[in-house]
Amino acid sequence: MTDSEQNNDFLTELGNELKQVWQDLGNAWRQTAVSLRNGWRKIRHAQIDYVVLELGGTLPERAEPPRSFIERQLPLPAPNLSIEQINEWLAYIADADNVRGVLIICNGIGSGSATIQNLRRSLMRLKEAGKTVVLYTPYLDLRHYYLATAADRIIVPPSASFEAFGLHSEVTFLKPALEKVGIDVEAVQISPYKSAPNTFIKDGITPEQQEQMTWLLDDLYDQITAAFADGRSMTQSQIQDLMNQVPLSAEAALAAGLVDDVAYQDELETLLAVREEAEEADEEIEKSEKEAAETAESPQDDAQPANNPEKPKAKLLDWDKAFPLLNEKSRRRSRKFIGVVSLEGSISMGSSQNPPIDLPIPLIGGATAGEQTLVYLLRRAEQLDNMAGLIFHVDSPGGSALASDLIGREIQRLSQKKPVLVYMGNTAASGGYYVSAYAKHIMSQALTITGSIGVFALRLQTQALYNKIGINRVGLDRGSRANLFSGMAPLSDEEREAFHNAIVESYEQFKQVVATGRDLPYDELDAICNGRVWTGRQALGHKLVDSHGDFIDAIHKLAELANLPDPASHDIPVVNLFAKNTRYLTPQPFEIAETVGKLLAPDHLEAFNNKPLFLLPYAIKI
Repeated sequence: MTDSEQNNDFLTELGNELKQVWQDLGNAWRQTAVSLRNGWRKIRHAQIDYVVLELGGTLPERAEPPRSFIERQLPLPAPNLSIEQINEWLAYIADADNVRGVLIICNGIGSGSATIQNLRRSLMRLKEAGKTVVLYTPYLDLRHYYLATAADRIIVPPSASFEAFGLHSEVTFLKPALEKVGIDVEAVQISPYKSAPNTFIKDGITPEQQEQMTWLLDDLYDQITAAFADGRSMTQSQIQDLMNQVPLSAEAALAAGLVDDVAYQDELETLLAVREEAEEADEEIEKSEKEAAETAESPQDDAQPANNPEKPKAKLLDWDKAFPLLNEKSRRRSRKFIGVVSLEGSISMGSSQNPPIDLPIPLIGGATAGEQTLVYLLRRAEQLDNMAGLIFHVDSPGGSALASDLIGREIQRLSQKKPVLVYMGNTAASGGYYVSAYAKHIMSQALTITGSIGVFALRLQTQALYNKIGINRVGLDRGSRANLFSGMAPLSDEEREAFHNAIVESYEQFKQVVATGRDLPYDELDAICNGRVWTGRQALGHKLVDSHGDFIDAIHKLAELANLPDPASHDIPVVNLFAKNTRYLTPQPFEIAETVGKLLAPDHLEAFNNKPLFLLPYAIKI
């Protein structure tokens, strides 16, 4: 070894030792600070019955990017409350030994089924920590009641109505209407369960589409009603019978055991104290009876006037007032962190977009996950030395096949250097599954909608419409296939074959990615692919996912994969990676010799209806 190499080794070792010393000093200071704060709270006798948390809105999984200085000066609405923030609050409450529990006030939650399942898991985790969970809700539909059944106690106002009607899914077919206005839609649909094109090319439901909707509804309904039954200590058949009698008044729901109390919000302080006071009174009576058996009753006791104390009230504090009073637990801080990149919305080429108004239009409305933004973030994550691993949060129905492949390639590259865990949200299907396949571990919720491994393409033929409204189009071509996607004329047999071959190759590529990423036999994939959509529970049985859990479970699993300390005893930073500006980053060399094959898509195809699409056909809402 040369002198230069020895010096480098010495400096590296010295640097590591200094980092460790600095980390130990930081941990010691944090422990001292926690002890001082807890001592101050003990002096103040800071005891809380319930911390009050109001939950409402869409509740995104991760917090929004920090706002710029200019944005903070504008009269913008407050950022949406996220599951990330809620879990942070609940972790503080779980650690605090001077608080009895949490009171959840539901104020109209509009999240998807897997998000509600995440919340439910968070409340169950809080109960496992020995805290009491009380939930007050004026809403008793399927979504809110699914969350409520995780609580120890459900309270509703007298005017509430139990309206857990069940599950409903429907499909709209536009072919007859499009024909009336002169629009013909040609589709290449090689996966019979990939039913997204059916809306445009069919006038009724196909057997495969009906079969798929049936197994999805059956499994979702079974999971939800089983959770109801478990939460209310009833049988599943009892729950289903009561659901078949909806709507039920609050009093009827109380009599049936679906809720625990009927009261207005202003009565909660007294209501939550009465039961606890009664339990304490019973203990006092039992204690008095034991003492009376040992000593004779004193005559002076009979002369004591009866006490008529005021009704006891529980101490309820909103989060902002409760937080400074919560006792803390000291944890050592990990030097390395876990990175988080989120892919949300339809997958497209270009930069990610998040419009202020969510239009209910497929491929147009809502957020889009742009390939340029995601590729930049993943390459940036690859270069972060202190990042132990990445959680790739995917909540997408799919989209562009080309964009999905380019993003999936970055996951494949990154996973060779650092563990990548995909955490699926409400939906991670079609292209959303494609980008997930190369991860080391895939975690979903049991209610997540995933799969839809298939491809289709659409071509609009609009010449009849132009003729009807008196528009004359004249086109000049150079090249025998320049008119392939113009829609001025029907496809010739040769063009239709080229169209079909492109989609076949895309589907075979999709299956190869699944086979390689999930270590599944390629020749056996058609039984679980061909566009089939699964719940997370079904996907686990088909080995399309590895486990179920919420984001906290994902952190624990990635810590294990990355050889990080136990998150139960260590504070492991979890950092959201955002991209305010997308710039090009040259990828580092990839060690694996073989590469992901390029999807067959002609370079001149630019609109949504001229490329292979990985897209989920529909959604089921609760």
